Amino acid sequence: MTHRLSLDHIAKAARIIDPVFLATPQFVSEPLSETLGVRLVVKVETLNPVRCFKGRGADYYAATRPPSAQVVTASSGNLGQTLAYTCRRRGAHLTVFAATRANPLKLQRISALGADVRLSGDDFDAATAEARHVAAASGLPFVEDGVEPRLSEGAGSIAVELLRSPERLYAVLVSLGNGAILGGMARWIAAQARKVEVIGVAPTGAPCMAESFRQRRLVETANISTIADGMATRVPVPEALADLQGTVSDVVLVDDAVMIRAMQLVHEHLGLVLEPSGAVGVAALLTHAERFRDRTVAAVLCGANLTQQQAMAWLWTRAG
Repeated sequence: MTHRLSLDHIAKAARIIDPVFLATPQFVSEPLSETLGVRLVVKVETLNPVRCFKGRGADYYAATRPPSAQVVTASSGNLGQTLAYTCRRRGAHLTVFAATRANPLKLQRISALGADVRLSGDDFDAATAEARHVAAASGLPFVEDGVEPRLSEGAGSIAVELLRSPERLYAVLVSLGNGAILGGMARWIAAQARKVEVIGVAPTGAPCMAESFRQRRLVETANISTIADGMATRVPVPEALADLQGTVSDVVLVDDAVMIRAMQLVHEHLGLVLEPSGAVGVAALLTHAERFRDRTVAAVLCGANLTQQQAMAWLWTRAG
């Protein structure tokens, strides 16, 4: 079966991406393993200038596309930061469309990196529609997460590194928002380690991609209700869904309360701050404990952009 994500491109991304995003820590966390009843390999994608995995895809996109003086995107925050970082390095101007309710810390960082932030619509999907319209009307490149293959191929470089682990993995747990990281990683793992299950993890309050994958048709949701702003989408991405077929073993859903507990466990045992989207792999181990018990699994810790208020509410003060 042909696949729009190229294994050669993923391998190339693992070589040419800005080194600041490559060779991220991966190791067995003994205290988390004991707590969760598994042997857990963590892949830490937050120790870089934008605190998330998306720098890989953004840098690979910028390095392999014709240079442009202006670029347009839509973002809930993390993609906007990473594209702003890479565009600034290459002298391009970036315009980012974001929802009026987007994470203010992420928006501030996008602006600080030199991008023009425009608020439009109540959610990410409304902002995306406006960004797509403006880009088309202006004849500018529009970089859409889950649609632009180089974003997914860049994210696939995480899997290249992860499979170098000496651990014999049963499964890899990967966040499922618009599908870029899951599609890229699953493409590589399915080709290089066929017996390893790749499992996407999505919020119960934003299940459109998970339900679309399960039902093999596009399933939109009327609204979103999740603290995981990096995964808060109600309109599935057809291109990304096609990328998941034949490479992803399963998708599971996790509740907000379990994401918070996962964030707390990672903070307690690893000393790392994660945003909800970054902790969904650990949340899946809490939610589906029996499925993974005593197995060797990997979880990608993929985002760490919290506001001070969020950190205070979810990490530093606990009810009861």
